Amino acid sequence: MVEINVRANANVAHDLEVQFQKRFGITRLFCAVDRPDVDGQRMDVAALVANYLAKTLVNGSAVAVGMGRNVSAIADAPGTPEPRDVLFASAIGGSTLGGESVNADHIARRLAARYGGRSETLYAPAIVADPVMRAGLLEDESVKRTLDRARKADVALIGVGDLTEDSNMIRMGWLTPHEVSKARATGTIGNDFLDIQGKPSRTIVQGRVIGLTIAELGPIQDVIVIASESTKSGIILGALRTGVVNTLATSLSNARAVLDLDDSTSEMAHP
Repeated sequence: MVEINVRANANVAHDLEVQFQKRFGITRLFCAVDRPDVDGQRMDVAALVANYLAKTLVNGSAVAVGMGRNVSAIADAPGTPEPRDVLFASAIGGSTLGGESVNADHIARRLAARYGGRSETLYAPAIVADPVMRAGLLEDESVKRTLDRARKADVALIGVGDLTEDSNMIRMGWLTPHEVSKARATGTIGNDFLDIQGKPSRTIVQGRVIGLTIAELGPIQDVIVIASESTKSGIILGALRTGVVNTLATSLSNARAVLDLDDSTSEMAHP
């Protein structure tokens, strides 16, 4: 068997990992070398996570599965891991506009096919009309059961999205381009509704998401954030500052950009 991992120079990656551990308290950093094409970069980053999961998942492991193309790419990474008995539980609802490359339930099924085990779908929309509807759905036994299993997972796979014209928020019909612009004006830096300091920001979808909250991710032993695109340094930094991230997988240039952004925004927060 030939195993190929496209990661940064070992010394460079180690130095970056040490800096990230000191600044953000994470356990590990996976860095892929920079590539000019977005799809190739996404696959290289995902391959590092896929290889890590192949080495660490065991019979009885449970994985909370988030949404997005970076999480989805893990299921398509090269290699055929030895099958094991793992539960892949959707950590967020879905959308009819999302499809296999975005929706958590599709991704969970494909991950179960790759690593072995089974998947569990969260039978609810990712975003509902208002907080009252959300509260009602959270009382549904099927929704409660799946979210409870996701909360008790050993690993969480989380994609973080930036608020750009190519954002999942627009593609899935949750926000219009105008609403995205308004969200950015309030300090929101990604579709996780965070500001640059890792604090919740006010948006029109606040209190309407059916899925694990940042606070609910906290107790999970290994929260893995996967982000390959060069536009995501801001939301990566915001996610790191929440204190719930244990593992970050990204590109070499993104890692360096996050450190630079941390320097500049830390000075703004603490003049």
